Amino acid sequence: MEITDLIPDPDILLSLAPEELAGYVMEYLNYGPQTDTASINRYNFSLQHTVSAYPQNKWKPCQRALMEAWTVLEREGLVAHKPEEDGSWFFVTRRGMSLQTRNDYEAFRHASQFPKESVHPAVLSRVYPLFLRGDYETSIFQAFKLVEVHVRSACPGLGEKLYGVDLMRKAFHPENGPLSDTTEPVAEREALLALFAGAIGRFKNPASHKHVPITDAAETLEAIQFASHLLRIVDDRSTEESEHTENA
Repeated sequence: MEITDLIPDPDILLSLAPEELAGYVMEYLNYGPQTDTASINRYNFSLQHTVSAYPQNKWKPCQRALMEAWTVLEREGLVAHKPEEDGSWFFVTRRGMSLQTRNDYEAFRHASQFPKESVHPAVLSRVYPLFLRGDYETSIFQAFKLVEVHVRSACPGLGEKLYGVDLMRKAFHPENGPLSDTTEPVAEREALLALFAGAIGRFKNPASHKHVPITDAAETLEAIQFASHLLRIVDDRSTEESEHTENA
């Protein structure tokens, strides 16, 4: 197998970001173009023979693009310098050998982007598997559905008939909402109501983004972190409400 077998069209190769192209290079290295996949020469990989099946005017830009992708593999610890050899010799690391296909690599790339340590635990358990599969729309929907579920749990007196934006408006009503803090200025209470109602109306409703499928991992992570922040607010307000009830 050669790189040109994986990507027959050089223009497609040149259109890929280094992080995307790195998945193809990883598959190529794991397939074993050399007789010993544990011994890979970076300099040899950079030579024209790697791209010689492409038109000659594409050789140089494709060589440069492939070396950009190689630096990604080094950065992620998927290839490393071979011990006791000069700087051109590399081996595929244990982590790299676990990524046999581009799908394996993409799953790894998505996992490395997910901020496990900073998102709400409930969001992590519900959304992380979806995010790994690249199901971004469902990831966002589920994250904000969790916000709605937690708000309802924190406001048992509102009953089970309120959903979505209506639930947020009742729960965070500036005057009598169970999750509204009357010690705050009215403007801040109204802003919090607008924040929750707007978030649920925008992100939990699939129709709000169905016309533009979400394919951007970074955009998805921003939405997930926003939902996580809202969940923490609900947790804090629920704790405050419990303390007020106990002290009454």
